[in-house]
Amino acid sequence: MKKFNNKLAIVTGGNSGIGYAAAKELIAQGANVIITGRRKEAVEKAAAELGAIPFIADQSSLEDIELLKSEVERQFGKIDILFINAGVTGSIMPIENMDVENFDQVMNINFRGAYFTLSKLTPLLYEGSSVIFLSSIVASTYKPNSSVYQASKAALNSIAKTAAAELAPKKIRVNMISPGPIQTEIMSKAGLDKETLKNLNNNLTAQIPLKKMGTAEEVAQLVTYLADNSISGFITGTEIVIDGGITL
Repeated sequence: MKKFNNKLAIVTGGNSGIGYAAAKELIAQGANVIITGRRKEAVEKAAAELGAIPFIADQSSLEDIELLKSEVERQFGKIDILFINAGVTGSIMPIENMDVENFDQVMNINFRGAYFTLSKLTPLLYEGSSVIFLSSIVASTYKPNSSVYQASKAALNSIAKTAAAELAPKKIRVNMISPGPIQTEIMSKAGLDKETLKNLNNNLTAQIPLKKMGTAEEVAQLVTYLADNSISGFITGTEIVIDGGITL
């Protein structure tokens, strides 16, 4: 019997990258998985490949979050695993040049949307449920030109720890995964061209003690570890860093 048989998992931003890999691993271990995302075609294509349930939802939209809650409650009644993964980097620029549109987009998805995804779905989390936030090592770094993204992840870590304290009496665990350099589409989505991406990857790899980029599949393994109450049932409010040693 697979460990997540008869379990329902929700993965926000599950149509690509880490979300896709996590959904794939959860399904392989027996879970029913709902993946969400903003792009209808991409979400439905990924769901068909994975054997997941597609739900078109923008994490920055409270209306979409309410619709997700209503549909999950109607069809399933409860949630066992909630992986709040959706996020964007936004544009890279110094604070003095930051525009309100970029600030709002990053904060509305990465922080406000993640916050209210947890807030609205909490009533569907039962004893033994696991909530996992995808954070980042940038939550505790202060690199130039990345102020909003870094701040959004720092805020995410703060609410995750508060949620862990609030939900502990209900035996609901809340944890964070903070990846370092991972091979995903997120940087190309930020508008970087192939040559810039190649140079960035080479520079990052040179700084990583293990001399390699991480993979979405490696992060997915951590998601399933934290989702499994039988092996991580005493872990809550914890940030697990997976970065090849770059923050040593």
